[in-house]
Amino acid sequence: MSDSDDDALRDRIGRLMANGLETKTEPFPETNIEFEQVLVELREFGPDDLEEKMVISGFVDKPYGEDEQRCLECMYYLVHRKWCDLPELAVPVEAEWWCRLWRI
Repeated sequence: MSDSDDDALRDRIGRLMANGLETKTEPFPETNIEFEQVLVELREFGPDDLEEKMVISGFVDKPYGEDEQRCLECMYYLVHRKWCDLPELAVPVEAEWWCRLWRI
């Protein structure tokens, strides 16, 4: 995927959230078992099922929670590419976004 493709997809994701896409931000997977259950659910969808993946993973377009967690601090975030490197997602993201698969 080229940088322009990443930018276009990132814009599409941003528009979906800005237009009110309701996602599952809770429950946050506190344990590895709960985290894996969310991943199993994501694996049911193909790479083109973007909205479904966003809903399951709980995407929001702003920092989340009391600690204001965001993609920027997530272990899966690739800063220079603005990319979520979690294989089940593998999408371009903004640093200020968040999903419930956030990990440090």
